[in-house]
Formats: sequence, C-alpha cells, structure tokens
Amino acid sequence: MPSPTNSDSSLQGLSLNPISPENLVNPIPLYKALRETEPVYWSDTLHAWLVTRYVDVMGCFRDPRLSANRTNFYEQQLQGLGGDVAGEFLKSARLQMTMRDGADHIRVRRQASPGFTPQGLDAYRPAIRQFMGMLLDRVQEWGHMDVVKEISYQLPPLVIAEFLNIPPQDRERFQAWARPLADFANPKPGVNMQDVAREASRVTVEMNAYLAERIEERRHHPGNDMLSLMIHAQELGRMTEDDLAANTLLILTAGHLTTTDQISNGVYDLLSHPEQRQKLQKDRTLLRSAVEEMLRFSPAVPFAFRVAAEDFTLHGKNIRKGDTVFIGLASANRDPSVFTDPDTFDITRDSVQQKHLTFAFGAHHCLGAGLARREMEIATEMLLDRLPEVRLDKTKEPEYKVGLVFRSFNSLHLEW
Repeated sequence: MPSPTNSDSSLQGLSLNPISPENLVNPIPLYKALRETEPVYWSDTLHAWLVTRYVDVMGCFRDPRLSANRTNFYEQQLQGLGGDVAGEFLKSARLQMTMRDGADHIRVRRQASPGFTPQGLDAYRPAIRQFMGMLLDRVQEWGHMDVVKEISYQLPPLVIAEFLNIPPQDRERFQAWARPLADFANPKPGVNMQDVAREASRVTVEMNAYLAERIEERRHHPGNDMLSLMIHAQELGRMTEDDLAANTLLILTAGHLTTTDQISNGVYDLLSHPEQRQKLQKDRTLLRSAVEEMLRFSPAVPFAFRVAAEDFTLHGKNIRKGDTVFIGLASANRDPSVFTDPDTFDITRDSVQQKHLTFAFGAHHCLGAGLARREMEIATEMLLDRLPEVRLDKTKEPEYKVGLVFRSFNSLHLEW
C-alpha cells in the first residue's frame, strides 16, 4: 500500500474525510477543495485514492492500468472476515460486465448492446408513459406525496420488468434485493460490514434462483425482450450460462436502482430552483437539456471506483498495484475548467456545457444511460403536466440517503 503524503485533515476548517457526516450531507465544498489542492488525494479513512478533476476523471476511465475488477475492494470491506462471508455475491460480481476489462468486457457487453439501441429504447416510451400515468392517477387527488415512495421507487422497476419481460408484480422483489447489493458497495461510517456482506450474498442466491426459472421459461417461449436476446447469445456460444445469469442480475438491479435515485435528485433540483422550473413549464423544448442538467448537477452515483492493476504515478502521487481509486463523477461535473458557473443549476446550458460524466466515460459508459434518460424525460414532463402547481413540501424535511457511491433521498415530500 502507498505511503500517504497526506491524511484526512482540515483545510481552512474543512474536513477532508470523504465520509464524515458533514461531507456526506454536503460534499460540494470537499470536491472544490480537493480539485484545487489535492486532485489526487489519499484518504486514510477509506484507505483509497480520490481523483476529482474532470480531465483526470476522463483519463482514469481510459487508463488500462486501472481495472474494473473491483472484487478486492469488496474483500477489503470485510475487514479481514474472509471472502466466504460474501462468497455468492463475489462469485456473481466477478462475472458481470461492469467488473471486466478489455476484450472480455467487450465480449459480454456486446451481447447486451442490441437491446439498448436508440430505436429499441424508443419502443418503450409508450410503456413508460403508461406506467407514469398509472402512478400519477393514484396520487393526483391526494394533494401531497412522498415522490420517492410513490414515483421514483415505483417507475424504474416497472420499466425494467417490461424491458426484460418479467412479471411486473415481481418489482417489489427487485427493490428488496437491490438495496443490500448497493449497501455493500456504498461506504458508510458505523456499518457492520459482516452483516451487510452476508445479506448481499443471501439476496444473490435468491435472485439467481428466481432468474434461473425466468431463463428456463424464456428458452421455451422466446420474445423480443432483453432477456431473450441474451439467451440467444448464450445459446450461440457467445456467453456462458454463468455470464447470462450474472449479467441479467446486473441489469435487473443497476437498471432500476440508480434511475430511482436519479429521478428523486432531479425532481428536488428542479423544484428547488423555481425560476428554472418556470422556464421548463413554459418551454418544453428545454426538456432534454433540463434532464441533462439534472444529471450533471446531482449524480445518483458521485463516485465510481477502480483498482490499480500496476504501479503508476498521477500528479506526482505513487499509486500502487492493488490500490482502490475512487473516480469523482460528481466533482468532475462541477469542474469550472469545463463548466461555466458549475454550481449554478441552469437548464438552458448548450450541448458543449452538458458533457457531464454522470454515466462514466469510454468503454464502461453506462449501457443503460439511454433508458434512464427516457424515464427521466417522461417522468419530469408528466409530473409538470399533471401537477402544474407541484412544489416541495416545506413542512416536511427531506430524508437524505448519503454515501460515497450512492447519493439521493429516502423520502422527499411534495404538495400541490
């Protein structure tokens, strides 16, 4: 491990501990401090590096010396308890395309890519509208709601179930399964990692058993859905049976978990900037740029992370083989060398000013970005159409869901 040249300390009264309570609640000052003073920063608390400038973040995603195989980070999270505590989770994780490098990553990703073409995704717009309309029908007469519970926690599982042609009534299972998997990847202070690891492994076993049944059904009754396409690739020898199960599990969980959080973040940012909300209310041609600004301003995933595959130097810091490197997507999105007035929420930014890194960059650019964008566009448009007076409920404080890797709300109350 490296010999740190600095430790979590304070800079002009600011703690540089990335998982301190104050930095988890409001990380923007930390991002600014690190970009300006320690763009490649060793955190004693995380025992990992943080990279925060836009150009370096892009460089990290391009750098073959940084591996997507992050299972050693999960093993470190177990604090010496042994990999068998999370054995089933780690076994599945190693097979997922997001944990693979080079040609192996390309091989598996290519089998899923046909389901994510723009034309293919546009075919799901009517279903997204139908689901969003159903959710709004239920709450419209209430005059208030928790948007996390009633909209953003409901819509993505319905959409991903449609995408994979899995019974919509199983969406609550997806939600229950996805959270323990996310918790294992989301460093927080004071968490018993042994319990989190065991829960992650337990739900992996349950999900695999569920998916085995759906896969067997689809082999006998194939369709045009994503799962059928992947089964066809597996039958042609382009991926193994284990590849198929692990990457279906990935799409089920990643395909709705981060979109759930991103919808909540976007609603909050739009409604907490009334002048921007009014612009969009009056001019719906701004919808796409508004969604891009929501994505830039408050990413649901503030940090991605990689593991050094060899020793190398970045900005004079010696990164050693096996080190974990957290890549600051949210910080890069606020880098003033790239974005004008980066701390201003502006839905009229032109395309040059919308080159955010919320969906990562390069070979590992999020495969589901197009689906997430369509969900956010339709959810935002229909929310403003159906509830034109909607606003934040100032009598109920938002309940934040904070962590280094995932950031959103547990509850966010609206009224109209």
